[in-house]
Amino acid sequence: MHLLLNTLRPYAWGSRTAIAELLGREPSGGPEAELWIGAHPDSPSRVAGQHDASSEQAEAGLDELIARDPEAALGSQSVEAFGPRLPFLLKVLAAAHPLSLQVHPTLEQARAGFAAEEAAGVDRSAADRNYKDDNHKPEMIFALTPFEALCGFRSPADAAARFEELTALLAGHEASEVTEQVAELLRGPDEEEALRSAFARLIAGGEQVRGAVAAAAAAVADSETDDAGLRTVAALAAEYPDDPGVLVSLLLNRVSLVAGQALALGAGNVHAYLSGLGIEVMASSDNVLRGGLTPKHVDVAELLSTVTFAALPLPLLTATESPLGQELYVPPFAEFQMQRIEVPASEDGTHAEPVPVAQAGAAVVFVVSGSLTLDTPKGDLALGRGDAAFVPEVEAPALAHAGAGGVLAFAVTTGLGSGLG
Repeated sequence: MHLLLNTLRPYAWGSRTAIAELLGREPSGGPEAELWIGAHPDSPSRVAGQHDASSEQAEAGLDELIARDPEAALGSQSVEAFGPRLPFLLKVLAAAHPLSLQVHPTLEQARAGFAAEEAAGVDRSAADRNYKDDNHKPEMIFALTPFEALCGFRSPADAAARFEELTALLAGHEASEVTEQVAELLRGPDEEEALRSAFARLIAGGEQVRGAVAAAAAAVADSETDDAGLRTVAALAAEYPDDPGVLVSLLLNRVSLVAGQALALGAGNVHAYLSGLGIEVMASSDNVLRGGLTPKHVDVAELLSTVTFAALPLPLLTATESPLGQELYVPPFAEFQMQRIEVPASEDGTHAEPVPVAQAGAAVVFVVSGSLTLDTPKGDLALGRGDAAFVPEVEAPALAHAGAGGVLAFAVTTGLGSGLG
């Protein structure tokens, strides 16, 4: 087992306090958006006590450690399914401001798009590059606090009703032409075409749509509406005053998670996280196609070819209990599953029974509160609040012994043991 030292990403939308408070340390003074725990090449965790070949002082990256012996680290089944890389990435995500409206490609789309941009010689760091790697990026978010998001399309009829209400609020304003057109498109007989045409009208609407954003936000702010979707328009416009994504939000489901709820997001699902603190797990990829709420590149044609234009139920992911009593969150993706390990504090000083760590290949364990000791056939490793560990496949099985003060921790492994592989 290996204690991990992890990288904090300071994106502008990040909270300045949430991750620091979670981990029990002083804030850095800047935005702290994501804590990356894994072997993604952009910010691999470092392995405490390991040294790379170039420096006696530097810790080796987890990606480097895995590369030394992929089968021992990951297991032959994982290597065969996903190659010699850790197939998932765990993050702590803390959003104080909305993230971009975005969608992720399928595996086939990612492979084709990456190959095309490589063949065209597009620099991987170019601002207009769409595909940074050849992998897809299904993901899940588990709320640690109340968590707000936009996720998947509403039914066209539901979205049309909101655009009609907005049109009424804009009565007499030239911006009502845009909202009225979108409502009419949503009333079309074919659901897929109705959503596609309405989405395209807004995303590619140019100055007319950008001008309508401010007018719509002002009309909502001056109204007495209690519709959460319309109120979201006003809130997003305060952050992005002329961004078409503000109006696109009315096409999407507005989601409010309470702590302990989770969403699983597959390819083609248009979404945006708005605020809150959560544990995010995803396939190890950086492929994001943006559709708004961002100053970054938006490739409209590629976006339209990637989005799934269908009304989607909220993809809530509920826990299941394994025969060993493990609390598991198993999304329909083979790259990962997550286990919540929660043991209350002992009132009489005795220790609870150990919890078996679900492990199919490698596992990453992260402690949110309290403490635990990981026990494998090859040794023990004590973890406290904010600590993370990598458990290679060769050291399985692992048991988590909670400290007397209890523990809340999360363990991520592949979904290969869930029947998905």
